[in-house]
Amino acid sequence: MPKCVEKLTLLYELAHGMNVVGDISVVLDTALQKMATYLPMMRGSITLVSQETGDIRIRASYGLNEDEKKRGTYARGEGITGRVIKSGRSIVVSDVSDEPRFLNKTRSRDLKREHITFLCVPIMLNGQVVGALSLDQRMSDATALEEELRLLEIIASILGHAAFESQRLMDVEASRAPRPQGFIGLSSEMDNIYQLINQVANSQATVLLQGESGTGKELAARAIHAQSLRSHAPFISINCAALPLELIESELFGHEKGAFTGANAMHKGRFELADGGTLFLDEIGELPLVTQAKLLRVLQNKSFERVGGSETRRVDVRFISATNRDLVHMVEEGLFRQDLFYRINVFPIALPPLRARQDDILPLCNHFLRQFAAENKHPPIRLSYAAMDLLTAYQWPGNVRELENAMLRSALLLGPGTLIEPCHLPPLIAGFPGGECHLDGEHGEALCQRVQRVERDGMVEALTRTKGHIKHAAGILGLTERVMRFKMKRYGLSYKTFRKLASSSAT
Repeated sequence: MPKCVEKLTLLYELAHGMNVVGDISVVLDTALQKMATYLPMMRGSITLVSQETGDIRIRASYGLNEDEKKRGTYARGEGITGRVIKSGRSIVVSDVSDEPRFLNKTRSRDLKREHITFLCVPIMLNGQVVGALSLDQRMSDATALEEELRLLEIIASILGHAAFESQRLMDVEASRAPRPQGFIGLSSEMDNIYQLINQVANSQATVLLQGESGTGKELAARAIHAQSLRSHAPFISINCAALPLELIESELFGHEKGAFTGANAMHKGRFELADGGTLFLDEIGELPLVTQAKLLRVLQNKSFERVGGSETRRVDVRFISATNRDLVHMVEEGLFRQDLFYRINVFPIALPPLRARQDDILPLCNHFLRQFAAENKHPPIRLSYAAMDLLTAYQWPGNVRELENAMLRSALLLGPGTLIEPCHLPPLIAGFPGGECHLDGEHGEALCQRVQRVERDGMVEALTRTKGHIKHAAGILGLTERVMRFKMKRYGLSYKTFRKLASSSAT
C-alpha cells in the first residue's frame, strides 16, 4: 500500500474511532496501536494535563511497560514534553542522544546505543493545551521529518476531545471517595455507597446491607471486611435461603458427634470458623423465628453452644447481614424479631438498583466486555449506539448480575466480531417481550440470523458482480478492503470461488 494511502487510512480509522462510543480509558491506547500499525513508530505516548492539579502524566502509551509509564511525569517546561505543553508548539529532536533537554524520564531508551528521533506535538482543544502526543522513530532525513510532524499534528487535533474527556474523568474519579475493590460504578449514587463503606469499615459496628438481588450486597460485605482491622482474619459467608431449615443451626453454631442422625463427627459452625474475622449472613430475612432468637443471643453475649452440646463457646466476630426483603414490614407481621432487627440495624447501607443509577450501566457493560475479551483472547469489543440506547433504556430487574450475563451472552453471539449490535442482545433487552426475538416472517426467523443472512447475501452479490475482486466488491458495499476480508472470513466466503464461477460461466 502506498505511504499516502496508508496515512489516509490511518487518519480515517482514528477519526472513526473517536466517533465510536466506548470505554474512554481504552480509546487513546487504541489510537496509539493504530499509529504503530501504519507508522515507523518504536514507542509512543499521550501525556495529559490535569485541569484540577496541573499535573502532567502519561495517560496512554505504546511500547512502554507500566513502570516506565508511571515514571513519565513532568512539570510545565520540564524536558521536551513539558516545553511543548507550556509553549503549545511542536518540537522535533533529530537525535535524542545529542539533546540535553531530552530527559528520558521513562528510562525506556538506551541513549548510548539508540539513535532515535523524537517528535512531540501539543494536543489542543479550543485553543488550550490539554496534553502532548509524542513518538520515537528511527532517524530520517529532514524532508521526511517535516511530513511526519505535519501528520502528527493532524492526529493530535483528532485526539483533542478524547484526550480532554479522558483527563476530565480521571480528575472526577480522583475527587471521589476511594472506590472499594471490585466496584465499577462512578455514579453519584455509588459514590455515596463508597463513602459509607469507607466510613464504617474500620469500626466494629454491625452492618445491615439492604437491596434487591444482584445489587452487590456480598461485594459490599467483602469490601468492608477487606478495609477493616480484621482483614487478615477469615471472611465467612452463608446464604440463609440456600440451606434446609433443619441444617441452619448446625451450619451456624456447629454440632457435636451424635447430635442427630448422620452427625458422625464433630462439625464447627460458621461462627467458630469466623472467629477473629467477619461473618456475613446473606438473606437473613429467611431465618426461622427460633433461629433468630439463638442468633440474637450470640450477637449480644458472643457465646453459643453447638447443637447437641452443653459447653458454652465464645467468639469474637464482626457481624454483617444482608436482605432483599422489607424487614420493617416483616417485624410488623411478626415474621422477624423486633429486638434482632434493632441489633443488626446499627449501620444500614441501602444499595441502589441498577435502574436508579443509569450512569453506571455502560461502564459496567464495558468492564464485563473487557473481562470477556481478556479471558478468551478476543479482540476489544465495543457497543454500537443502538445497543447502548437499548441497554440504558432497559430496567434491569436482575441488576448487575443480569447485566453481566447479558454481556457474556452478547459476546458469545458476536463470534469473532468486535461491535455489539441490538441483534446480539438478549431478546427482552432488544425489545422482544417473552423472548420472541423474531420478525413476522414465514418461518419466524431470528433477528440476528436475518441480519446476518442479508449481509452475507449482499457480499455474495458484490463478489459475484466483481468476479471475486475483493477491493471492488468492498467499494460497492461501502466497506474498507480490510473489513471486507474480515467479513468474508466470518461467513466462509473465498474470492477463489467467485473467480471459478466467473471462469466457468464464460466458457
